[in-house]
This record gives sequence, structure tokens and C-alpha cells, in this order.
Amino acid sequence: MLRLCLAALAASTALVSPALADTLVDNVDGVTIDEQGKVRRFTGLVFDDDGKVVTLLARGDERPRVDYRLNGEGRVLIPGMIDAHVHVMDIGFAALTLDLSDTTSLEDALAKIKSFAEENPGRPWILGRGWNQEKWGLGRFPTATELDAVVSDRPVWLERADNHANWANTLAIQTAGVTAKTPDPAGGKVIRDAKGNPTGVFVDNAIALVGKVVPPPRPEDRDLAFAKAQEVLLAKGVTAVADMGTEMADWTTFRRAGDSGRLQVRIMAYADGFETLETVAGAGPTMWLYDDRLRMGGIKLYLDGALGSRGASLKAPYHDDPGAKGLPLLTPAQLRNLMSRAAMDNFQTAVHAIGDAANAEVLTAIEELSESYDGDRRWRIEHAQIVDPADLPLLGKHGVIASMQPLHQTSDRLMAEARLGPDRLEGAYPWRSVMKVGGRLAFGSDAPVEPADPFAGMAAAISRTDANGEPFGGWFPQETVNRETALAGFTSDAAFAGFAEGRFGRLIPGERADFLLVDNDPLLASPDEIRQTKIIEVWIGGVKVRGAE
Repeated sequence: MLRLCLAALAASTALVSPALADTLVDNVDGVTIDEQGKVRRFTGLVFDDDGKVVTLLARGDERPRVDYRLNGEGRVLIPGMIDAHVHVMDIGFAALTLDLSDTTSLEDALAKIKSFAEENPGRPWILGRGWNQEKWGLGRFPTATELDAVVSDRPVWLERADNHANWANTLAIQTAGVTAKTPDPAGGKVIRDAKGNPTGVFVDNAIALVGKVVPPPRPEDRDLAFAKAQEVLLAKGVTAVADMGTEMADWTTFRRAGDSGRLQVRIMAYADGFETLETVAGAGPTMWLYDDRLRMGGIKLYLDGALGSRGASLKAPYHDDPGAKGLPLLTPAQLRNLMSRAAMDNFQTAVHAIGDAANAEVLTAIEELSESYDGDRRWRIEHAQIVDPADLPLLGKHGVIASMQPLHQTSDRLMAEARLGPDRLEGAYPWRSVMKVGGRLAFGSDAPVEPADPFAGMAAAISRTDANGEPFGGWFPQETVNRETALAGFTSDAAFAGFAEGRFGRLIPGERADFLLVDNDPLLASPDEIRQTKIIEVWIGGVKVRGAE
């Protein structure tokens, strides 16, 4: 009888006594987005041995007994940033090759290319990215002849800033065997002279004509690039990403890092095609691997190109090129077949669509497919830069996720004005309009197209101005979003867009303790102050992975 009483007492005590939590980060100015999408403020965060949040504490709440207590010294604590659209391996390779993103003229770029080639005499190809003829004020594409003037002894192959055009020198073109007789591939364009000879730039699907002969990186090169990519992301407070267009070699790189304990950033992978998707995932999304650090749950499809290279598919001709309406990369039937094929196995589709014609096509496809595929599909449109206002209601009808990149608006606004003209800008980068019709936003950077800097992205989202405060008052300021929406776009909503809610993104009980200590409260700071935010510490899964430099 005594034993029964003692057992009962022990059981009742276990029910009412709090479990011994492991770590308390106290004395912080905490802010997060809760389960209802509301801002929640707190002064203490408790997480357990598994790196999961146990509870948030307000000022005045009793502090639990813990194994470790850390003093946040009054700093701002926010969830780790989630970038809803990046190209992880490209970030790493961009950091290891020639970077032309800071060049302001053709002459500036050529000087930098020449210097890089001279400093790297052992490289068989000169590879790089980031050029932008619009930023240079060139008014045309650069040519192979201009590249030949600075590097003629080795092939040169340089990716445009938007990843939708490449620039080659003559030796690269000759190595690939591209001539006047080489036809343009479907969905691609070779820029040519009056006689049909390639002049040096290859747009969208034509990129593969030269790209196929570029030596592929070795596994050790990929491992180095991935390490560099993680370094770049963590430095900006990015703890999770959606990797758009994951190749088979990328996936194996991520797996090597996971197997060896080097995988820090969480990756929601979207395959580059069905061959990769089926090889990796089989008949459905993979399970979460490495403590919620890696999963392949969907596929990335390309429906058109980019505005800068006039590959974005428009309903009416380009204002600055009346003979062009863009380059559709899939027929309507192909798009529907691919989306249907993914949906049958419960894979999520993320469709790249920039022009208004492309966005209308994917929204119409979603409307049709929703009749056959019910349930929580979370159809994604990547970029959704130019949407005809007449098509916007379909975003809300089906809860479509507009995965958008605020920095694109600040970088591209002058080019967008030139490409579209003054009368077709109402649906350009329509962030608030997406929300008004009931669509969902997820924010990212498209890095390395733009810097993987969520704080610069938040500043752009709330102001529609660039780092110089231009234009005064914001570009179409009626499309700004509030600070809470901007923070959610880079945290909870970005997690939702990748089916990761409940795992990370909100700092709620049961989710991973991914958080930052920073010097600014993004809900109170000015846009300029947000851009200047200093990352003091980065924690992933309850482990500090980066401290102040």
C-alpha cells in the first residue's frame, strides 16, 4: 500500500513539475511572428538539448531552472532569417570566381576581366558572373570581340547578373562549335550580326550551346564552394534557404556536408528537373534529414526568362524593342503536363514567371489543375515581377505563394520602366496587391543575382527605395508592405512556403531554436538602420555557429 501511495505521489509530481530545461537565453529584446501571424515580444527564450524551443518568457515570468543561462545583455533577438529563393552553389562559385557585379561600365568590366586573367594564369577557362549592360548604360549587349581584346588565349564564359544570359569570347564560341549555321534552340536566342554569326551573348536556353563544353567542377571544388556559400549566408544572418534548381551534383554535395557534420544552413531543395527529383526523392518528397537541415520537396520549372535580357514573356511587345515579346520556355501543354506530373506525387511546384504573359499562363494552369488536385498544394510562382492587375485575383483564389525578391525592384526599376513603358507598370513588383487579393508572400534574394541580405530586402520592402534612398518617397509606394509583413516574409512566411512551418521560422515551442542577436529591432528601425543591421550572433538548433567578428 505504501509503495502504491509513493508511486502515485511520484506520478502526480511528474505531472505538475516542469521539466528541467537546458538553456535559457535571458535579458533579450525578443520579437517573433507567432502561430496566428501576430508579433510576439519576449525577454527570454528557453530551448532543450535537442535544440528546440521550449517556451518564450515575458518580463515578470518566473524563470525556470536550467542547466545553462546566457545573458543577452538587452540585445534584440529575432528568428534566423530564411531566404525563400537562392541558388546555393552559385553563391559559392560566384565568391570563388570573377565577380563583375560591382562594375559600372564596359571599360570597368574589361579591366577587371583582364586583371583576373593575369592573376590566374593556371585557370583553363575564365569563369565569372554579374555583368549587366543596363547598369553600364551600354544600350546593347557586349561582344566577343570586346572580350578578345583583353583575353584571347583562353575561353571566357561570363554569366549575366540575372542568370539568363552569358557572354563568351571568340575562343569559347569556337570551342563549342557554334557558328552562323547553328540554329537557336527553342526558348533560347543567340545574339548575331547581320550575317548570322554569333556576336558573343547567348540568352536563356541558348546558354547550353557553350555551357556544355565548360569543364564541370570536381567534387572537391563543389565542397569548397558550398563551404563558401554557407559562410556568405551565415554572415548575413540567413539560417535557412529554398534552393531553386538543385542539381544532382548539388544534392550530393549537401549530403556529403550533412554526413560529415558540415551542414549548418537548412536547405529546402527544389529539383532542377524530374530526373533529379525522381533519383533523389522517388515517389514523393524526401523526409527531413540531419535534424531538419535538408529536404527535397518540389521542383523548379522555368516558364520565361528575365526582363534584362528581354526574355520575360510579355502580353504586349517590349516598349524599347517592339519586335520582341520575350522567350516562352514551355508551351501551355508542357507546363500543365509538368505541373500535373509533380502534383500526382505530392511534389510542390515552383514556377519561374517574370513577365505578365508568363504569370497569366501559370495562374491559368493553377486554376485548371486545382480542379484535379485538391489539398494543400501551395503552388509557388518565383519572382512574379510583372502581373497584369486583371490576373491578380487568381493568386488569392488558390492561395498562391508569390515568392518575390524585394531587391529586384530597387535594382531593376529603371530597366523595368524602359522595358515596359510608363503605362504598364501598375502590376510591377506588386507586393501589397498580392496580399490584398489573398495571395501569400515569401521574400528572398535570388542570390547571387542580388546579395543574400535579408535586412536590405526588408528595408526595400517597407520603403520601395534603394540604399541611397532613391527615389524619394518610394517607387510606386502603394505597393510597400509594413514591417511585420516584411519580417514574416523572411521568417515564418518563407518557412510556410517550403512546408517547413512547425520545424523552424517562428521560435514557437517545438520548433528549432534558430535565432539571431542583432543591434536593431526591424519593427522599430528606419529603412536605413535596417540595412545597417549588425549580426552579433547566429544560432542554429540551439548551437552558436557564428559570433561577432
